[in-house]
Amino acid sequence: MFPDEASAVKWFEDVRWPSGHRSCGHCGCSRTIRVPKAKPMPYWCRSCRSYFSVRTGTTIQNSRLPLQKWVFAIYLYVTHLKGVSSMKLHRDLKVTQKTAWFMLHRLREAWDEGGFEQFTGPVEADETYIGGKEKNKHASKKLNAGRGTVGKSAVVGIKDRETNEVKAQVVEDTTAKTLQGFVEGHTDKDAQIYTDDALAYKGIDRPHESVNHSIGEYVRKMAHTNGMESCWSLLKRGYYGTYHQMSPKHLQRYVNEFSGRHGVRCQDTINQMQDVVIQMVGKRLMYSDLIE
Repeated sequence: MFPDEASAVKWFEDVRWPSGHRSCGHCGCSRTIRVPKAKPMPYWCRSCRSYFSVRTGTTIQNSRLPLQKWVFAIYLYVTHLKGVSSMKLHRDLKVTQKTAWFMLHRLREAWDEGGFEQFTGPVEADETYIGGKEKNKHASKKLNAGRGTVGKSAVVGIKDRETNEVKAQVVEDTTAKTLQGFVEGHTDKDAQIYTDDALAYKGIDRPHESVNHSIGEYVRKMAHTNGMESCWSLLKRGYYGTYHQMSPKHLQRYVNEFSGRHGVRCQDTINQMQDVVIQMVGKRLMYSDLIE
């Protein structure tokens, strides 16, 4: 499907500019012209008088890798449900592991939507903890502060059953103030909320039903959190089976990846690939931002 660089470039341009009308990656103006001999910036904007390419203004701006490699990276990224490791990408694309690691974080950055749209519901809300088990850690890294959630990062998420969209966020704690604040801040005031029996959700300012997991109740008519729990399950499979570690510094990006992909998982592969490219536009991620 992408036998050469030219076919990959054309695909990227068709996805970013589906109407055929280019817009400048710097200022957004559509008054542009092609400059055939100006590679790797083949277009010029009459408004801001800058050269640009299909990469400009995206998470892959300034990348020196051929777009053909980026297409293959996106393909691997969307077809591995539990995530693709930088080691696999480095072997398959014949790039360094460092480059592959940076590529994957650039793809994850595409799912960072910044602000959240209001979910209208019905909405499932749930929380989970991400991190290694204390007993599996090296002695120098053990916190020796107890069991269960010690040393793990808390994540709260909501799923809109109508749109299948999931939004999730790493949080400092799982108190009522934090969890209710997240749910109320990202749902319509009339949205029906379904949760488990965690006390933190009691008194939430939304129409609310819960199921009592402590007595083995997981579904009661429309009340359940199975959709949100399936998202957590895939995130944890990615943690234990693919990545083995997600540092707190980068955890939100991994959470964005799995929650974003959950919403498009019913689409075919090429549509998922196109969605990643569309999400790349308007975002930047520098290597220095990752390592500082």
